Amino acid sequence: MKTVNLLFLLCFTIVLGSCQTTTPSPNQEVAYQKLLENPNLKRAYFASGCFWCVEAVYESLNGVSESLSGYSGGHTQNPTYEDSNTGKTGHAEAVEIIYDPEIISFKSLVDVYFGSQNPTQVNGQGPDNGSQYRSIIFYSNKEEKQIITQKIKELNTELAPKKVGAEVMSFKKFWLGEAYHQNYERLHPNQGYIKAVSIPRLNLFKAKFPELLKESLKKTHETD
Repeated sequence: MKTVNLLFLLCFTIVLGSCQTTTPSPNQEVAYQKLLENPNLKRAYFASGCFWCVEAVYESLNGVSESLSGYSGGHTQNPTYEDSNTGKTGHAEAVEIIYDPEIISFKSLVDVYFGSQNPTQVNGQGPDNGSQYRSIIFYSNKEEKQIITQKIKELNTELAPKKVGAEVMSFKKFWLGEAYHQNYERLHPNQGYIKAVSIPRLNLFKAKFPELLKESLKKTHETD
């Protein structure tokens, strides 16, 4: 649970009653299925602290059609936000990236992953600590695993004596998160945690990877 966000989420849950299900809204489900059925798009999965932060970062990339918040890497079925926050489900807050490999490569997604976090932090990112916030980079085939392994090897050399803290895990299943988590940073720019953590992390990413931003965001970044 985001430490600066407890009261807000409690009120939000009471009003919407949405914390008890991982079922997205009907409109989200339809749009999601259309993306999954597109043969020209691929999927990638990452966990790196708060999924609100990671979703916003990847959604800013040119070539990314959608970035969705959810849960992965654990051992339980149908995890909820409340369950995940106990640290007992094995899942981490994760994102599913649906992207066009003709525009952005998996290697670039991996570069963004490590370049938009503290790569040596273990069991969390920033102020969010615990197994549910741990960094995991998932691979779906040998080629992706090789790209990840090579990147970590380079970073370990660069960061020595420190080492990359992220786990490397074969992808098994992604559980789509509750509807109210999707696009959270964009929809709630004035919420406390978003202002204090998500937006600064997003802005640091934009400054580091301006060439990868969507065109509309490049213009905004240039005027900031």
